[in-house]
Amino acid sequence: MATIRPLNTVRYDLGTVGSLDAVTAPPYDVIDGPMRAELLAKSPLNVVEIDLPEDTGGGDPYLHAQTVWENWLEQGVLVREREPAIWALTQDYRAPDGRDYTRHGFFAAVKVEDYGPGRIRPHERTHPGPKIDRLNLTRATRANLSPIFSLFPDFGDQAWEALEPVTAEEPFGTATDADGTVNKLWRVSDPGVIEAVTGAIADGELLIADGHHRYETARVYAEEIGGEGPHQWVLMFLCSLSDPGLTIFPTHRLVSGLTDGKREALRSAIEELFDVSDIPEEELQPASNVPGIVFGYLDAHHRKPQRLTLRDHGPVEQALPDKPAPYRRLDTAVLETLILKGALGMSGDDIDHKNGLDYSKNTQDARAAIEDGRAEAVFFMRPIPVEDVREVAAAGESMPPKSTYFFPKIPTGLVFNPLE
Repeated sequence: MATIRPLNTVRYDLGTVGSLDAVTAPPYDVIDGPMRAELLAKSPLNVVEIDLPEDTGGGDPYLHAQTVWENWLEQGVLVREREPAIWALTQDYRAPDGRDYTRHGFFAAVKVEDYGPGRIRPHERTHPGPKIDRLNLTRATRANLSPIFSLFPDFGDQAWEALEPVTAEEPFGTATDADGTVNKLWRVSDPGVIEAVTGAIADGELLIADGHHRYETARVYAEEIGGEGPHQWVLMFLCSLSDPGLTIFPTHRLVSGLTDGKREALRSAIEELFDVSDIPEEELQPASNVPGIVFGYLDAHHRKPQRLTLRDHGPVEQALPDKPAPYRRLDTAVLETLILKGALGMSGDDIDHKNGLDYSKNTQDARAAIEDGRAEAVFFMRPIPVEDVREVAAAGESMPPKSTYFFPKIPTGLVFNPLE
């Protein structure tokens, strides 16, 4: 079982920074240059100054992060709490499907350990570059700045039942992000409540939803320092698998750089393996309840919205004989195996480094990629159910990158976990 305990929290002092609105940010990996500048325009104390550091003088960005982190602690911008606590969070949001939801969960420290049954499992493959960056940042600040988002089984919702009374009180702080998600944060230090929450999930394993690079960085850092201590724990946001506000959305595949030969190989594979039907443009993203393996498809040559339905699962079984059944049923795994690797000849390294491949979380943006030349072919995916995510992880497999899009993101800057 995963081991969970309250945080020895470092947090912003609201009397100094004014509000969490001004200093929180999305996860580092969705922030580009203009967004970073926009966040710092809200406040020079915004967390991107340390979580996505830049030295305007051309110096070491990680040394810059270390200097700013230490200065903020010394100046009282950040404060270390004396008493351990967990932090309840609600997120009121409008999802990409246009519906309104509220997701519930809490921040805590989780003991770093190897992946394995009954403890902590990943669900997607990762890339090497972000892990190196996050490790350098962790070495510099000796803190977890951005939380990992993990799921736990609690089908009686006992953990949130223990936390919910606290949310009747005024929150410690609120932050509204650029998507309009309203994040409300409560500090929970009552030992009885903490015991009830940690006890409710004591026998369950954790499934990482978002933040695989950060968790693998935490493992490397813990081994690097060695021995026992705060460095053996990592900051996580924990949400129940049965939470009514937990939603997963798809990430569409954008293919580019096609030679004449690859273009012909792609068309031949589609004709050989799939039943093809013309559809209205608004149906390019398949509904989640459509049976079988299905994709929406649009290319720069024909510009005709189509539905691709896998005609026979035999080629998948033949291509993936060593993979468990839940993996072979994944739309993303079938597309990667039969089309990206099979027809287009992409290697695992090509996919990991996005050579000829990109992603879009927005159906309109994916359609526009054909018009503006960012893509020559787009495969529109449907959402993967939470249960399928669990089954693949339980089988010991990791999904292809960007198989899931958990929305909304967990903001950076609400709480921090010191590692010394």
